[in-house]
Amino acid sequence: MRTERGVTLPELVITIVVLGVGLAGVLLAFNQSIAASADPLQRKQMLSVAEEMLEEIRLRSFVPAAPVAAAGCARAAFNDIDDYAGYNQPDVCDLDGNPIPALAGYAVTVAVADVPLNGVPAKRIAVTVSRGADALTLVGYRTGWAL
Repeated sequence: MRTERGVTLPELVITIVVLGVGLAGVLLAFNQSIAASADPLQRKQMLSVAEEMLEEIRLRSFVPAAPVAAAGCARAAFNDIDDYAGYNQPDVCDLDGNPIPALAGYAVTVAVADVPLNGVPAKRIAVTVSRGADALTLVGYRTGWAL
């Protein structure tokens, strides 16, 4: 008695269908990741702008000086943290107020609030960078521990 070895037609069809469904799922996931591949670059740029602005603000004096109004998006005249409160610009600019063309379309908003931390005077600084529907907010604190 001889036993035949091999695959029957129904087994072959079922295998092809299962592999096709699995491959379709993988390709769908791959397609979605390709469509969103620009997001990491945009997110990194937003993070870079927010980090730079937060660092710039935290390096200013904690003690309020004479208030300086923003002239456009120029910040060179700002002399303390409170000068940045309410800063809201539709473009990213350098300190002198020159828009940075490579960052066109990114907007920057800053909120500064007094929040004491265990009896130490402090300011909460929130920098929000947005582009279209995406937004990224970084929050930092500056204390007046020497006051």
